[in-house]
Amino acid sequence: MGYSARRGFTNGKVSGAQRQAELQQKIAAMQEQMNATQEAVEAQEFTASVGGGVVEAKVNGKKEVLSVTIKPEAVDPEDVEMLQDLVVSAVNEALRQAGDAMEKGMEGVTGGLNLGAFGL
Repeated sequence: MGYSARRGFTNGKVSGAQRQAELQQKIAAMQEQMNATQEAVEAQEFTASVGGGVVEAKVNGKKEVLSVTIKPEAVDPEDVEMLQDLVVSAVNEALRQAGDAMEKGMEGVTGGLNLGAFGL
């Protein structure tokens, strides 16, 4: 084992500081990939239809509702609750699709690691 004023004690292998720098570079690259994946999913649109296609909801990857389409045959003044349920169901399904796409995209970047504990 040798000593250098610059590098401290070394045994001819990679130093702790070098390993830390490499790890930081890998983390920065992963963060860039995560950001790119997030932007790609946010740009996508997800559509769900329910009730045999009488109600359709479209959302984006940011989980913003873009449109809700209701066919005239779905409108029954005597049964407004059914229409409300169909709208809620269509929107929730489209939002679920968007969430699943984001989760799947992030798993591809992180290799399935749960980085939530690290605030990532």
